[in-house]
Amino acid sequence: MSAEPAPAAAAPEQAPGPDPPAGGADPPEHRALVLTGFGGYEKIKVQTRRGGGPRPGELSVRVRACGLNFADLMGRQGLYDRLPPPPVCPGMECAGTVCALGDGVRDRQVGDKVMVLARSGLWQEVVNVPAGQTFLMPEGMSFEEAAALLVNYITAYMILFDFGNLRPNQSVLIHMAAGGVGTAAIQLCKTVENVAIFGTASASKHDSLRESGVAHPIDYRTMDYAEEVRKISPKGVDIVLDPLGGSDTTKGFNLLKPMGKLITYGVANLLTGQKKNLMAMAKTWWNQFSINALQLLHHNKAVCGYDLGYLDEEFELVGGVVAKLVNLYSQGKIKPKIDSVWPFDQVGDAMRHMQEKKNVGKVILVPEAPKEESKKEEN
Repeated sequence: MSAEPAPAAAAPEQAPGPDPPAGGADPPEHRALVLTGFGGYEKIKVQTRRGGGPRPGELSVRVRACGLNFADLMGRQGLYDRLPPPPVCPGMECAGTVCALGDGVRDRQVGDKVMVLARSGLWQEVVNVPAGQTFLMPEGMSFEEAAALLVNYITAYMILFDFGNLRPNQSVLIHMAAGGVGTAAIQLCKTVENVAIFGTASASKHDSLRESGVAHPIDYRTMDYAEEVRKISPKGVDIVLDPLGGSDTTKGFNLLKPMGKLITYGVANLLTGQKKNLMAMAKTWWNQFSINALQLLHHNKAVCGYDLGYLDEEFELVGGVVAKLVNLYSQGKIKPKIDSVWPFDQVGDAMRHMQEKKNVGKVILVPEAPKEESKKEEN
């Protein structure tokens, strides 16, 4: 599941991309964000690219908005193995308008507004992608919302309902509750009756969390969240969403009630600064949770692992989840929360904003600086 892959090498001023078609005039240039090497924020650069038209089974999308995800921060430091080596265009999700169809594409039309999901390659003004990796935007959805839906809401939905089997009157601990997956998980929890939500976030975000439905916000910077959960719910919780890894996975497992489920879906503890921190990596892996099947049997608990990047060939499975999410959006039960919108030229600032955990909701990248006019008029 990927946009057109980058070649192994590229000229410094030109983003990696497919060769232009032979014969005739060169296709027009477009801008792309390119990871030129692993490291700090300066490693992502805006470069120009010439791409050909869509191949059979593909379509071209004029991109209007892209999602920034935690995996993109990990990828910049060389910590995300689903991202091809640099130079490479990152980007797992975007939204835009279909501008050309390849041979054999029957279920899309030029002018359709679509959401796109891929392993990488979507942080560009124009992308060529297999038609099966696109999903029609529901009525009334903005391009920014569409770019915020797929990765975070698919992740939260599958963790809570496919692995977690969330039911009425249960309790859930959501780490990084003000982030993209966190806000998605909160909204999805609210679709189930009487779910008690515990959410960790810095104190400045607690009012926002309460407004969104978190009954028990916890400041992880000044409190031991495990102790705070136990004060309110001595037996613990039914489901723990763990994007942290390391010793926090162990703490989460110990917080589970009998028949509880911990779903680990990230290793955010590896990110401590702009560049790869070998000490943080060593500490995280040294403290990584480990348990054998016999111990699980005695505990009456479950541990699950989730990585959307490794479901890139499961089109039917992922498509079924997207259909459910679109239905929930159309019913008004979920709505992506946009924290901020940044032009491609400010991608480093956007990454810093997210890595320093200043966001409440989704961070969005757009090819051009956001305009003041109404998004409804644009869409």
